[in-house]
Amino acid sequence: RMLSSYKPRNDVRDSYKILELEEGCSLDDVRNSYRNLAKKYHPDSSSGMADPKAFIRVEEAYRVVLNDLTAKHKLEPGEEEEDQFKSKSLQHRHYLSFEGVGIGTPSQREKQYRQFRVDRATEQVLEYRQQRLGSRYAGTDLSLAKDVRQSKKVKITQAVERLVEDLIQESMAKGDFDNLSGKGKPLQKFSDSPHIDPMTHNLNRILIDNGYQPEWILLQKEIRETIERLRKSIVASRRKLGEPMTPPEQKQWGQICEQFAEDIRKLNKRVDNFNLVVPILSRQMVHFSTDKEILRARSTYEAVMEKASDSDTKENEGEEGK
Repeated sequence: RMLSSYKPRNDVRDSYKILELEEGCSLDDVRNSYRNLAKKYHPDSSSGMADPKAFIRVEEAYRVVLNDLTAKHKLEPGEEEEDQFKSKSLQHRHYLSFEGVGIGTPSQREKQYRQFRVDRATEQVLEYRQQRLGSRYAGTDLSLAKDVRQSKKVKITQAVERLVEDLIQESMAKGDFDNLSGKGKPLQKFSDSPHIDPMTHNLNRILIDNGYQPEWILLQKEIRETIERLRKSIVASRRKLGEPMTPPEQKQWGQICEQFAEDIRKLNKRVDNFNLVVPILSRQMVHFSTDKEILRARSTYEAVMEKASDSDTKENEGEEGK
């Protein structure tokens, strides 16, 4: 009873209007119109007018129009003769086959029943697609943005991994790894700590054996060498001017202090870069003060001069004693 009362959702005239067709059109026109509208409204298409609900209406209208054309289609040759020679069964038995679907001869009803099964399966598929699309787009815009960012991160990570692998293969082809110490020998697992990854530990050992140094160690060494060089240069400049300084020498000393302050400012920028990359918080460095460094240079100069005067005094006393 349920199957015999099956009716399409859309009226025939409304279905023709949805497909933008007129009654009496050919089957090719129906198919072409359906293809164009499907490309326009399909959710997976790149069209700006994609709409799952509109696509479902077009799909249902297409099935209704096909049923209408099938019902209006003339009988095929031979079917009338076949119907004449077949014994007609009673009406209640005539509709027991094909689940009570369709009217006309058995061959016509068989075709209509096949079309009914196709329509029913198509409707179930469309309902499933609609539920799937609804669950997919039920999230908020924020969740969609997070998914987009996550996919971009995955793509970037995969691209970087492929680039690193290509560079490694290129270096191996050039022979850059042929001169490594311990080539052809097994890796020694010298780490007994269960909390350290053996692969990471072995990679660190290989880098250390081949002279690799982290960036923060190189920056720390460069900063220490630079400050020592600046301190020695300002002390040497002060010794060249002598004591006491004349007005031109004082002016020259002021220029030397200005240049020293500029060098200290550049050095403090390197200190900032070092603090950003150093992995240990206790290893971070503080800025160098220009005033403190100048006072230190003066005290160093005075100590050197005092030491020189003491040595001269001792030499004079020794000569007088002789």
